[in-house]
Amino acid sequence: MRSVVVTGLGATTPLGGDVPSTWSALLAGESGAAALTAEWAQRLPVRIGAPLRKECAGALGRLEARRLDRSQQIALLAAREAWHDAGSPQVEPQRLAVVFGTGLGGVHTTIDQHTRLENHRPGMVSPFTIPMIMPNGAAAVVSLELGARGGAHAPMSACASGAEAIATGLALIRSGRADVVVAGGTDACLHPLPLAAFTKMGTLSTRNDSPETASRPFDRDRDGFVMGEGAGAVVLERGEFAASRNARAHAVLAGADVTSDAHHMTTPNSDGQIRAIRGALMSADLTAAEVSHVNAHATGTRLGDETEARSIAEAVGSHPSVAATKAQTSHLIGGAGAVEAIFTILTMRESVIPASRNLDQVDVGVPIDVVSGEPRAASVEAAISNSFGFGGHSVVLAFTQ
Repeated sequence: MRSVVVTGLGATTPLGGDVPSTWSALLAGESGAAALTAEWAQRLPVRIGAPLRKECAGALGRLEARRLDRSQQIALLAAREAWHDAGSPQVEPQRLAVVFGTGLGGVHTTIDQHTRLENHRPGMVSPFTIPMIMPNGAAAVVSLELGARGGAHAPMSACASGAEAIATGLALIRSGRADVVVAGGTDACLHPLPLAAFTKMGTLSTRNDSPETASRPFDRDRDGFVMGEGAGAVVLERGEFAASRNARAHAVLAGADVTSDAHHMTTPNSDGQIRAIRGALMSADLTAAEVSHVNAHATGTRLGDETEARSIAEAVGSHPSVAATKAQTSHLIGGAGAVEAIFTILTMRESVIPASRNLDQVDVGVPIDVVSGEPRAASVEAAISNSFGFGGHSVVLAFTQ
């Protein structure tokens, strides 16, 4: 099979406006969660969230920003950073593809434009509404930016969307359809309707008085996740193509697998997760014993964390050191899998595993080694990153040095 390497990383998150600042804040144990002070948030039962650490408006032209939904804006910024980090590869446009996933897409535009329609008249609706709300909007924007003509794909698999985009990028290169793929995920869901809806489902933490301690993956006292916004992007290259231009490789994307458990729309199930982990290892030609690190999906919900912990223990054992980075970033929905893939790569490259914040007492139903307290120095040769989504989606990415 064709070797696939990661040559570019880009992100904008509640911890930082780019990859270096996000990584530094993660290792420092900072939290991106805060009280939502906007007037619209005060009538909601949950009034905490994790907005971007650095606003994106200043990095975009005024006209450009007006024509893009917020989720598309941050996708574009992450992709630009990743492309620059990769050295702006000179590749034939037909051999360059984009895969950018999202969970909810243009939420801000959808609701804001509907409000205009209800409060004013049809003529007040923006002529850019349709491109701004299209689920493929982020993929389209990035492909237009880079002149990619090898396909612009937009997987929508809820919170696994960003990871599935990277898995799709791997498949495109391995199949011979592309030499370079820009893959990632994005979402910007800090808006009344998503927050109210997730609250009604019982999935959000209600710790309004303590935002920074609200996200508590694997902790005995966890009560749900904190909604965040952000995007992550990676540049994937065929190994021989990257070598021909002397590109630096951050890591090897050695394998991936995508499964569905056909169990329940919102209740997790170990079967699909275990099959995805084992499938990713098979794809990467790795054994469970060779995996020394797992970046867990770990949202901080009661059932979700227990289910994943059992899946990890069953599929790879209790020996890997596990990171639960949503304790710091909060849940970025469609952006989560891409950002966490970047964290997995940096863990390997920098030989340090981020410590999971707010893990005061590991739940008795969690039979795995979750790193807490301080970051742990470790030489990691092989690691996996888990992403799961409503609808029974399970995506696992496997990386090696």
